[in-house]
Amino acid sequence: MSNLAIKGGPPVAKDLRIPPWPIVTDEDKQAVMKALEARQWCLGPVVREFAQAMAKYHDAKHCIAVANGTVALELPLKAVGVRPGDEVIVPAVTFIATASAVSEVGAVPVFVDMDPETAQLSPAAVEAAITKRTTAVLGVHYAGYPFDLDAVGAICKKRGLKLVEDCAHAQGTEWRGRKVGAQGDAGGMSTQASKALAAGEGGVMLTDSDEVYGRALLIHNIGRVPGKPGYEHHVLSSNYRLHEMQGALLLSALKRLPAEVELRHQNGEWLAAELSKIDGVEPLKRDPRITKRGYYFFIIRYDAQQFGGVHRDKFLAALRAEGVSGGTAYGYPLYKNPCFQRKLVREVLWHARRRLPEYEKMCLPAAEKFCAEQQITLGHALLMADRSELQKVVDAIAKIKANLDDLRTV
Repeated sequence: MSNLAIKGGPPVAKDLRIPPWPIVTDEDKQAVMKALEARQWCLGPVVREFAQAMAKYHDAKHCIAVANGTVALELPLKAVGVRPGDEVIVPAVTFIATASAVSEVGAVPVFVDMDPETAQLSPAAVEAAITKRTTAVLGVHYAGYPFDLDAVGAICKKRGLKLVEDCAHAQGTEWRGRKVGAQGDAGGMSTQASKALAAGEGGVMLTDSDEVYGRALLIHNIGRVPGKPGYEHHVLSSNYRLHEMQGALLLSALKRLPAEVELRHQNGEWLAAELSKIDGVEPLKRDPRITKRGYYFFIIRYDAQQFGGVHRDKFLAALRAEGVSGGTAYGYPLYKNPCFQRKLVREVLWHARRRLPEYEKMCLPAAEKFCAEQQITLGHALLMADRSELQKVVDAIAKIKANLDDLRTV
């Protein structure tokens, strides 16, 4: 009988113990009940307190709490001046909200390729995609690994573009000792249930700019100016506000976040070092400018050549059989989604239909290969487990590598 679990052998990580996520504590329950019983459920003091605490934690001058992670991107795009018909450069490998936030403000998402060593948007690809209609770059700190803020920031400054950071995956991530989110003109962050700071839904906008903050504050509350009559509206806008009970839950969870980020960071560094000893399962490139790594995914870059030509998907099936639930994140580059069929995009961006990219014909080679052949993801909750549990992940991969002949016959 084969030693591999996928062929009937004993699984290495059968009892892999991963902490449940999201975490719920008695303090969380008390905080939510206190907000509930206070009956100030809209525009209450707890949401304001959370926003102030989040700004301080994420090294930003200003923070606005919002209803979800998608509008946490729409709001800064509007506040920095992106208008209908503008082009906004976005990475091809990310969650749909990065692109849909752009289209929701009437702008055109322009996809660019990635650096396969970091899984982040390529600065060279960014520069090559700039046209006279480009007004902003919406960079994503994908999996919590920051994109090159130095290089992309320099391009934006040189070309007169706004830089917005999508920090949905990057709670606690630091670049050169400062947390991400307000290192560009503004940033948005999700606090959806799967994120490292979670409240089911919700999000925040971060910025250091007084001007951007003032504009965003007006937009996020249906055009109301703080301190003026409640039915006096100074811009036509939507409602981006966060619920008070979600604010209470986030404020409570934020007290734990620094310790959780540190644990994930240290465990992530350990796991990266151990996997680097096994040819063919490289972690993302280590970069000394990343001084703290928040996580959504831990990404493994799989190299089929080092595994005797075995495809990534067959390796993943073997890994899951061993008890390790690896994934492939969003599966394919965003432009391959059905919503980017030309006839559907035209319905949304009708005003720019003659200048729309041909999404259906697009092929960004690094992104395509990364999604189809290389990317393996492990959830951030795994990085909160004991090292002995992480060792099981390493052992499972090493076991598969030692039994390639059997794996080929699966």
